[in-house]
Amino acid sequence: MFAGVMGKLKDLLNKRFFRHGLPFIIFVLGGSVGLKEFTSLRYDFSKRSPVNPEMAEKHGVKMRKPGEVTLESEFEKLKKLDIDNWSNIRGPRPWESNEQQRKSVPSSSSSSSSS
Repeated sequence: MFAGVMGKLKDLLNKRFFRHGLPFIIFVLGGSVGLKEFTSLRYDFSKRSPVNPEMAEKHGVKMRKPGEVTLESEFEKLKKLDIDNWSNIRGPRPWESNEQQRKSVPSSSSSSSSS
Protein backbone atom coordinates (compact mmCIF):
# COMPACT_ATOMS: atom_id res chain seq x y z
CA MET A 1 0.00 0.00 0.00
CA PHE A 2 2.80 2.40 0.92
CA ALA A 3 4.59 1.65 -2.38
CA GLY A 4 1.40 2.38 -4.32
CA VAL A 5 1.00 5.80 -2.66
CA MET A 6 4.65 6.61 -3.29
CA GLY A 7 4.31 5.58 -6.92
CA LYS A 8 1.26 7.82 -7.41
CA LEU A 9 3.05 10.72 -5.69
CA LYS A 10 6.08 10.22 -7.92
CA ASP A 11 3.88 10.18 -11.03
CA LEU A 12 2.13 13.33 -9.83
CA LEU A 13 5.42 15.13 -9.23
CA ASN A 14 6.67 14.22 -12.71
CA LYS A 15 3.76 16.01 -14.37
CA ARG A 16 4.59 19.26 -16.14
CA PHE A 17 2.30 21.44 -14.00
CA PHE A 18 3.92 20.35 -10.73
CA ARG A 19 7.44 20.77 -12.11
CA HIS A 20 6.97 24.16 -13.79
CA GLY A 21 3.53 25.66 -13.19
CA LEU A 22 3.19 25.31 -9.43
CA PRO A 23 6.64 26.80 -8.62
CA PHE A 24 5.84 29.70 -10.96
CA ILE A 25 2.51 30.39 -9.24
CA ILE A 26 4.17 30.21 -5.81
CA PHE A 27 6.90 32.58 -6.99
CA VAL A 28 4.40 35.13 -8.34
CA LEU A 29 2.17 35.04 -5.25
CA GLY A 30 5.16 35.08 -2.88
CA GLY A 31 6.67 38.02 -4.78
CA SER A 32 3.43 39.92 -4.43
CA VAL A 33 3.39 39.41 -0.66
CA GLY A 34 7.08 40.35 -0.41
CA LEU A 35 6.63 43.53 -2.43
CA LYS A 36 3.68 44.51 -0.27
CA GLU A 37 5.90 44.31 2.80
CA PHE A 38 8.70 46.33 1.21
CA THR A 39 6.39 49.06 -0.06
CA SER A 40 4.70 49.34 3.32
CA LEU A 41 8.07 50.38 4.79
CA ARG A 42 7.90 53.56 2.71
CA TYR A 43 4.65 54.61 4.33
CA ASP A 44 5.69 53.54 7.81
CA PHE A 45 8.77 55.77 7.78
CA SER A 46 7.07 58.70 6.03
CA LYS A 47 4.93 59.22 9.15
CA ARG A 48 7.98 60.26 11.14
CA SER A 49 8.27 63.94 12.02
CA PRO A 50 11.10 66.01 10.53
CA VAL A 51 14.11 66.93 12.65
CA ASN A 52 13.58 70.07 14.71
CA PRO A 53 16.50 72.29 15.79
CA GLU A 54 16.04 71.56 19.52
CA MET A 55 16.31 67.83 18.96
CA ALA A 56 19.36 68.28 16.70
CA GLU A 57 21.17 70.44 19.25
CA LYS A 58 20.41 67.85 21.91
CA HIS A 59 22.40 65.34 19.83
CA GLY A 60 25.23 67.79 19.09
CA VAL A 61 24.24 68.97 15.59
CA LYS A 62 24.07 72.71 14.97
CA MET A 63 21.47 73.47 12.32
CA ARG A 64 21.61 76.69 10.32
CA LYS A 65 18.63 78.80 9.41
CA PRO A 66 17.16 78.03 5.96
CA GLY A 67 18.18 81.39 4.43
CA GLU A 68 21.65 81.43 5.95
CA VAL A 69 23.26 79.07 3.43
CA THR A 70 22.58 79.90 -0.22
CA LEU A 71 23.99 78.70 -3.48
CA GLU A 72 25.56 82.08 -4.13
CA SER A 73 27.33 82.19 -0.75
CA GLU A 74 28.76 78.71 -1.27
CA PHE A 75 29.90 79.69 -4.77
CA GLU A 76 31.71 82.71 -3.36
CA LYS A 77 33.54 80.43 -0.93
CA LEU A 78 34.58 78.16 -3.80
CA LYS A 79 35.86 81.10 -5.86
CA LYS A 80 38.27 81.97 -3.04
CA LEU A 81 39.86 78.49 -3.11
CA ASP A 82 43.05 77.91 -5.06
CA ILE A 83 42.23 74.83 -7.13
CA ASP A 84 45.29 74.98 -9.38
CA ASN A 85 47.93 74.23 -6.73
CA TRP A 86 47.23 71.05 -4.82
CA SER A 87 48.87 67.78 -3.92
CA ASN A 88 47.31 64.37 -3.51
CA ILE A 89 47.67 63.18 0.11
CA ARG A 90 46.70 59.65 1.09
CA GLY A 91 44.38 59.42 4.08
CA PRO A 92 44.81 56.93 6.89
CA ARG A 93 43.47 53.42 6.47
CA PRO A 94 41.10 52.10 9.15
CA TRP A 95 43.71 49.65 10.40
CA GLU A 96 46.50 52.26 10.64
CA SER A 97 47.18 54.66 13.47
CA ASN A 98 47.88 58.29 12.63
CA GLU A 99 51.60 57.86 13.34
CA GLN A 100 51.89 54.99 10.86
CA GLN A 101 50.14 57.05 8.21
CA ARG A 102 52.40 60.06 8.78
CA LYS A 103 55.50 57.88 8.41
CA SER A 104 54.29 56.42 5.11
CA VAL A 105 53.43 59.80 3.53
CA PRO A 106 56.43 61.61 2.06
CA SER A 107 56.99 65.16 3.24
CA SER A 108 55.12 67.84 1.29
CA SER A 109 58.27 69.94 0.78
CA SER A 110 58.90 68.28 -2.59
CA SER A 111 55.96 69.68 -4.54
CA SER A 112 55.42 68.70 -8.13
CA SER A 113 55.10 71.39 -10.76
CA SER A 114 52.17 71.33 -13.14
CA SER A 115 52.64 71.97 -16.84
